[in-house]
Amino acid sequence: MEKNILIVDDDRRILKSFKDILEPEGYSVDTAETALEAVEKCRARPYNLAIIDIKLRDVDGTDLLAQVHEILPRARKIMITGYPSLENAVDSVNLQADAYIIKPVNPDTFLKVVAESMDKQLEAEQMTEDKVVGWVESRYDETRRNRSKRKPMGPELLPNAEE
Repeated sequence: MEKNILIVDDDRRILKSFKDILEPEGYSVDTAETALEAVEKCRARPYNLAIIDIKLRDVDGTDLLAQVHEILPRARKIMITGYPSLENAVDSVNLQADAYIIKPVNPDTFLKVVAESMDKQLEAEQMTEDKVVGWVESRYDETRRNRSKRKPMGPELLPNAEE
């Protein structure tokens, strides 16, 4: 199962650093420097996880969080900031962020938060898939049982049957 991550930050050094930390761990990483670029990428490809900086050049990261949640409701979202405040932490949680990380980031802590978020997302995805498979299988079994109970209709029971 693929582990797709989108990282949104207007600092190219941060993007490269996070990508260098995550890719050796088996994650497929895309990056975006603007909210517009991030939204376009979210519409073009499903991501399991989005890591969004709160202070972006073109928009507040919490506004982008709401857009990403609308496009990818099942993806996990991690907010990251070098300017922590109670206000942006509360806004992030209220807008469905799954984690909140303060820069500078310890690579081991970062990997741990990402791994936990990814595991939860993949588990939820698998549960959803298992439920769909279970529902389809139960409908198939029910249909087979119902068909075996039916008696075939003879010509005398069919409307407009010629004798």
